[in-house]
Amino acid sequence: MLRAEWTKFRSARGWVLSMAASVLVTVSLGLLIAGGARSTCVTWKGEGPCPAPLVGPDGTAVKDKYYFVHQPLKGNGSITARVSDMTGQMRLPDAVPGVRNVKKGVVPWAKAGLLVRQSLTQGTPYAAVMITGSHGVRMQHNFTHDVAGGPVQGPLWLRLTRSGDILTGYESGDGKTWTEVSTVRLTGLPETVEIGLFATSPGVLWEMAKAFAQATATFDQITLQGANGSWRRDDVGVSLGPDGKTLHHPGGVVESGDKLLVTGGGDIGPATVEGGLRADLMLIGGAVGLILVLVVAVTFFTAEHRRGLIGTGLPAEPHPARLLAAKAVVVGAVAFVAGLVTSGVVVPVGLAMLRANQNPIQPITLGTELRVIVGYAALTAAAAVLALGLAALVKRGIVAIGLAIALVVVPYLLATAGLAPWLLMITPAAGFAITQSVPTFAHVDVDLSLLGGYYPLPPWAGLTVTCGYAALALGAAIAVHRRKVSRQVPLA
Repeated sequence: MLRAEWTKFRSARGWVLSMAASVLVTVSLGLLIAGGARSTCVTWKGEGPCPAPLVGPDGTAVKDKYYFVHQPLKGNGSITARVSDMTGQMRLPDAVPGVRNVKKGVVPWAKAGLLVRQSLTQGTPYAAVMITGSHGVRMQHNFTHDVAGGPVQGPLWLRLTRSGDILTGYESGDGKTWTEVSTVRLTGLPETVEIGLFATSPGVLWEMAKAFAQATATFDQITLQGANGSWRRDDVGVSLGPDGKTLHHPGGVVESGDKLLVTGGGDIGPATVEGGLRADLMLIGGAVGLILVLVVAVTFFTAEHRRGLIGTGLPAEPHPARLLAAKAVVVGAVAFVAGLVTSGVVVPVGLAMLRANQNPIQPITLGTELRVIVGYAALTAAAAVLALGLAALVKRGIVAIGLAIALVVVPYLLATAGLAPWLLMITPAAGFAITQSVPTFAHVDVDLSLLGGYYPLPPWAGLTVTCGYAALALGAAIAVHRRKVSRQVPLA
């Protein structure tokens, strides 16, 4: 039966050409994007190619800009301080064109607290315990790892201890009773590290971009164990303005009695947008190409149904359950191959074109690239099986095609525009998450659109949702046809 269904498929020139066209459409759109992308950065030296992204300890593109008041710590030790206040300023959309609209306030992921790091070199290992603008106390390390502590309600004491490679963060509401936030291991931490106070703030998010923001934290009741030198001050990662001399949005520290007011801007965390162009952008035209796949899958069923060759109950007719299963295997396999050819061409070739045009690229491992390529093929196969199952249920080609597009393509297009991204959690379009090449980090605010790299589900969870819909549709169709045939069988 499989051989017979495969023969039917390859003998129909329209189906074969439509599958080829789906490959051509997606590849063409992806390469068009790659060929037209030109990332430029403006510095005091002028406009030119953007630098390669800064890479953290685990190979992720990261941001590492903050103001640091610190001392060297040799061996074990700790730092304790009270953060009595955090204020800030941020730029909002201009109320009057051309007049900068800077208001007081802090963004949700503004950060201030205690920091231990291997060195001041950007991208090196670190651990920090901190308060945030709206997310309470956090313990973070090596940019991508984040553990939540308690809420911030008024002044809060923080403590960070170092014992060999082990860093432990604590919080306290009164400076007497302490609660552990988290413990991390920074393998290979040198004997002498930098320990101190920091403040930073990612930009305020508006209009799919980040605008200027800073945070100022007030530290007092500062105690150190294992370090007793003088405070050093470093604006880590600060850039120069147009004149090549003036610091651009500099941080700073002000001493007031036993208090230190530390101001910083930037961020210590993953660079999900600023880190460069992503591999999954090469598949942005995948939804358009999938339309042709869905049409083929539907007509693969309805072509015979219109001729009365399915569900008649005649003895010569194959059992509908086995026939539908065979059709699903054939159309799923063909769609998988088409998706594999599509992603296997457009992803590596598109990335090569982006690099050739001197665009910064988000770091991607071979394993992630293979997951994107094979995952897109699996998504294509699951979408085709879903469309076949819908066709077998409604038995009307136009209706089935409309349903398939509404379930798979429309939610993806809406999410690309930043509209109703939650649809990518509950519809078959969730499977597009398998193509994400940069994780969605909970401790980074991003524009809630696919263009901003936001997927509400992890890769395999999203694909599982799509496969579940496909299995449900096909299973329901088989059950309906089996019941229909059983009613048509004459009683002995």
